[in-house]
Amino acid sequence: MISERSVEGVRNLFAAETVVDFRQIRTALGDASAMTAFRYLRQLPYRRSYNHNGRYYCLYEPSLHDRFGLRNVGDVCFSVDGSLGHTVRRLVYEAPVGATHRELQERLGVRVHNTLLTLLRRGEIGRERLGPAYVYLHSDTDVRREQIRRRQALIDAREAERQVEKPLADETVIAVLLTLLRHPEAKTAEVVRFLRGHSPPIALQQVEAVFTRYDLDQIGKKGGGSIS
Repeated sequence: MISERSVEGVRNLFAAETVVDFRQIRTALGDASAMTAFRYLRQLPYRRSYNHNGRYYCLYEPSLHDRFGLRNVGDVCFSVDGSLGHTVRRLVYEAPVGATHRELQERLGVRVHNTLLTLLRRGEIGRERLGPAYVYLHSDTDVRREQIRRRQALIDAREAERQVEKPLADETVIAVLLTLLRHPEAKTAEVVRFLRGHSPPIALQQVEAVFTRYDLDQIGKKGGGSIS
């Protein structure tokens, strides 16, 4: 406990502990009242934790926050914005493709469902169902439209990747190779046409994967070659 109250006493407390609760601040000010403690605290740049019910405080040092404006000290989380609501809104606004509940929760490390609903009811953010989940978006119509366009493009690209990355079933490989034995000059799109009606359906990406695996584009171009 210090004998004389001063802003420096609070600053020294932060320097020693990094993260403190309000009881520690009051003690550092000679068991000051809550009102007095807040008066001294407001003379310093500080942030209150957006988790642990706002119990903890730290000095605000911008360089210690990550590119998303967040800072974790152990399991205590701070944001450049201060409150969770302001932080969620900013992250939604800054996200080029908007943000889902899961993305925000993983980024912030806390539940954000109620915060999102509050912002939505106030009209501070928008929401659209895109793909398998709701995406939270900017309140500005033009910005929101661009976020939707980019999110949809991302969903489409991921779906295409999943199709390519699916393990090739033996029956798919056999069907493609048999088709090529019957039509040795067929290109990938032609193979897909020949296999129309096959069950399960065989997509262009799967045919291309078979061509790549067996280097089939080179067959016949080097004066020979066989499928083996």
